[in-house]
Formats: sequence, C-alpha cells, structure tokens
Amino acid sequence: MRIAVLFGGRSGEHEVSRKSAASIIANLGDAYAVTEVLIGRDGQWHVDQVPVTFAKALDVLGAQDVVFPALHGPYGEDGTVQAMLEWLGVPYVGNGVLASAAGMDKAVTKTLLAADGLRVAGGVTLRAGEHLTGDDQERLGLPVFVKPARAGSSLGVSRVADWWQLPEALTAAWMFDEKVVIEPAVIGREVDVAVLEYPDGRVVAGPPLEILVSGAGFFDYDAKYAGGARFQIPADLHPTTTEVLQDRAIRAFNALGCRGLIRVDFFLPDDARDGSPGGEPVVNEVNTFPGFTSASQYPQIWQRAGIDYPELLDILIAGAVRDKRGISVAPGSARR
Repeated sequence: MRIAVLFGGRSGEHEVSRKSAASIIANLGDAYAVTEVLIGRDGQWHVDQVPVTFAKALDVLGAQDVVFPALHGPYGEDGTVQAMLEWLGVPYVGNGVLASAAGMDKAVTKTLLAADGLRVAGGVTLRAGEHLTGDDQERLGLPVFVKPARAGSSLGVSRVADWWQLPEALTAAWMFDEKVVIEPAVIGREVDVAVLEYPDGRVVAGPPLEILVSGAGFFDYDAKYAGGARFQIPADLHPTTTEVLQDRAIRAFNALGCRGLIRVDFFLPDDARDGSPGGEPVVNEVNTFPGFTSASQYPQIWQRAGIDYPELLDILIAGAVRDKRGISVAPGSARR
C-alpha cells in the first residue's frame, strides 16, 4: 500500500508534528511503501527530503493509496489540509473537514457539545481589541485560563490568578490566534479518553488516562513535552465513573461528526475525586489529531487496552480506505 505521511507545517506545533510523524513512519513496517511529505516552517514542501513545488507535492499526494496527515494545529489539524485531500480524491486518515475545523476551535467545540447536552466549562470569547467587562469578570471569578481558541499543545495558555495579569495573558494568547477564550478554572482531576473507530464502523473508547502534573500549575507545554507530568492508565476511578467518561467521549465524537479518532480531555469535579460515582464530567477540549509519538497519551491508552502501535496504525489506515472507497479492508491486510 502506497502511503504518504504528511507532517511539519507552519504552526507552532511543527516540531511536535515531526516527532509524531517519526513515530508513525518507524511503526508502519516494510509492507507499506512510505513517502515522506514535509511542509517546512516557511511553507516550502519537501518529498523524501527534496524540495518540490506545491504542484509536484499535489501530484505525489494524489498518487497515493492513502495519506496520513500527522499535522497538529493551524494549517493542518483545522480542516485546511483535509479540504485539499478531499479535492485530490485521495483517502486520508482521521477526521474530515468539518470535524477538524470545529474541533480546532475551542469556542465552536463548546457550542456544539453543549447543544448535544454535554457539560462544558463556561467562558468568554474575545477577539483582538476587545476587552473583558466587569460583569464578565464577576461571572467568571478567579482564577481563569486564557487560551488561543485555535491552537494546541497549550501554546499561549496562561493561568490568571489576579485581574492585573490579564493583559499580559491576552497578549501571549493573541500571538497564536486573534480569537481567545477565557475560561473559569475547573477544580478536579484531569482525565483523557481516547476514541477509536474500527473499519467496520464500531466506535470504542479506551481506558481513561489521568494526568498527574508535578511542578507546573497545569498541564502546559513544558509539562507535556519536557517530562513534567506522568500518566496513570487506567485512572483510579469507580467503574461507573469510567463508564460515564467513555460514554461522554463517544458522544463528543458523534456530536462533532468525527471519523477515525479523537481524544477528549475532561475535568472530573471535586465530588468525583474519591473515585465514587457522581459529578458530571466537564469536557475541557478535544483533539481531532492528538499527539502520536509512542509516549503520547493516545497511543499509550490503546497500548494499555491491548492494541500496540503498529496495529493501531493498521486500524486507522484501513478505516480511511473504507471511508473513501466504500470497501472493507481488514486491519493489517497490507502487512500480509
């Protein structure tokens, strides 16, 4: 099977994308004919490390049996590249244009999930030049988190414990996006749930993963990529709480019209801290293409569920071919 792994990009998550792609390529195996397609930080396209024109890159992508977009953040995870691949008519792994665009925008995600009855944190959306009103401050309370609406890996995210810190936090967030969300802090355990769609259409949620942060006040960029956090899989939760989290994650998958995969990040309120049932989980955000290094949450969750990294790739690739061509491909068939 001819497969192109597409990675890099112009977003602040360029290096994270390169690491995800390196893990994917290392685990695809010899049964796949792999072409590496890199988008440089400057927008220059490269095929197997050779600079090429955009037109040539399109020819290469269009000639594949499937494309694996290992892109994070704007210009990749936001529906931009997905629209291009739809135009080329080539099957690709992961979410389509609408789910990618909606899942990338934290404010839009909240609106869609809340409309489906899921619990989300409140908040205020600001664009460049807009300001938080006194009424907003009173309603939100302190502390709050200031986030770029359309960025990932906690880039540009700040915790504000006093209102005098807000202008600096907004400036940091606006470096990554002109649209910013300000959310009240939710006190509770931070738990992620991975969702995987099989080629036969089954949608399954994996065992919850709890993030235990040391040193940092929250799961920021350094905690994610510099060893400032550890993961407990499965999280120490009451079975009923686990079932609720898995149900809500699949509901989020369906509400956003996802396909293939998603990671849903939750907060469990205080009344669920002791592991007993109770306390409806709060959806923090979603990742339509989460980190994909061997140390990332999504692959680790499925590893704990008994699906190793190469098998996980087989399932996603087979699903992508089925979605586009309307034919059933057994996971791992390319390996045989």
